[in-house]
Parts: sequence; C-alpha cells; structure tokens
Amino acid sequence: MPHGGGMEIVMLFSSAYIMQKIIMIPIVLIALTFHELSHGFISSKLGDPTPRLTGRLTINPLAHLDPIGAVLMVLTGFGWAKPVQINPRYYKNPKRGMAITAAAGPLSNLLMAFIAMLIYTAVIIIGCKTGQFQYKDSSVSYFINSQPDMLLRIMSFISLFASVNLCFMVFNLIPIPPLDGSRVLGLFLSNSAYFKLQQYERYSFILIIVLSLSGVFSRFIGTGVGFFMELLTRMSMAIVGLVV
Repeated sequence: MPHGGGMEIVMLFSSAYIMQKIIMIPIVLIALTFHELSHGFISSKLGDPTPRLTGRLTINPLAHLDPIGAVLMVLTGFGWAKPVQINPRYYKNPKRGMAITAAAGPLSNLLMAFIAMLIYTAVIIIGCKTGQFQYKDSSVSYFINSQPDMLLRIMSFISLFASVNLCFMVFNLIPIPPLDGSRVLGLFLSNSAYFKLQQYERYSFILIIVLSLSGVFSRFIGTGVGFFMELLTRMSMAIVGLVV
C-alpha cells in the first residue's frame, strides 16, 4: 500500500514555504520602512516640510505601508510602499534635489545590507578563530562545518536580510519612472528630456508590473545583487579582519 510519501513532501514544502514567507515579513518591513524614511528625511533636510507634515519621518512601518503592495511584496517578491509626498519647489535646485532624495532610498538599503554583512562576516571569522567553524575560502565563500541550530537560523536571517535589501536597491535604481533610478537619471538629462520622461510615469508603472511579474527583471536584479553581495562580503572581510 502507498504510504502517502508524496503528500508528506507537499506538506513539508508548504510548511517551508509558509515559514519562509513569515520570515520575509519583518525583513520587508524594515527594508521598506527605512527606504521610505530616508526619502523623507533627506527631502526634509533639503528644506521640504512635506514629509514631516504628512507623518513620514517615523520608523513606524504602518506610516509607510501600502497594504496591497506589502502583501504582494511578501508573496511574489514584487510590491510597493506608500510613496513619500515631497514638494521639490522647496529645493534650491529642484532637479538635483529630486535626484538626491531619490538616491537616499536605495542607499539606505545598501547601508543596511553592508551592516548585515559586517555582522555575518564577524560571526564567521570569530567562529573560525575559536574553532567552532571550519571554513574554506573559495571566491569569498564560507563552508560551515557545525554550529548550533539557533545560530544557523540567525545567520540565515542576516544573509537573507542583506539579499532583500540589495534587491530593493537594485530594483529601485532601474531608470524607469516612477522608480528612484529615473529621478537619479534625470540629473544628467536636459530639463525637457527629464520632464518628458516623467510624463510617462502612469504608463511605465504598468510596464514595471508586467516586466516584474513576468520575470524579465529577474536576471538583471540577480546579477546586480550578486555583484554587490560579493563586494560587500570582501569589504566586510577586510574591515572585520582589521578588528578581530
């Protein structure tokens, strides 16, 4: 008689899938919150009171969440936050101010990924020096011999946290309106070309959704994340190696 092995595999897969999505929730909330907060903070520093008046200078995730966008982000990997309202008329140089404000979001994700990799690398190096880990250096890769289950889970969380933040950064730097990369690109365009680019924002958002859900962006984002992950790992190793 069959013993239902296939059903057990399906249940295990479903359980692992659900657990992964649960773990993604705090990571997405942190990455999204500080991304949007950074937009508002820099805009405020450039003289714009709008983020403060609309309650966006806060680490409360609820102030930055778009419910539908957040659910889609956890389930599909694509979603959106509530856009931070800014008024570029308060900037001394509106186009430059828009570019700086836009760049602040992806840079915050890069910084969080870097901090995560510093912690991850420090744990690995300390573990190796104390004999708890065994590692082999192969293109800046670590192979862990044995470690407590809880520590393994924490390190997996830290690694995933870094990866998700890098995904946020790379995706948002795509130069298609309304993504941050289009505002940064605008700094290098003529005023007429810049405003013409922004005119297509309504339609390009639909294009972004289609390209994201169809997987067209996956290779580009994966390549970018891989590049920055290796770069941050090497930098982390150099910095931690000087201290530990």
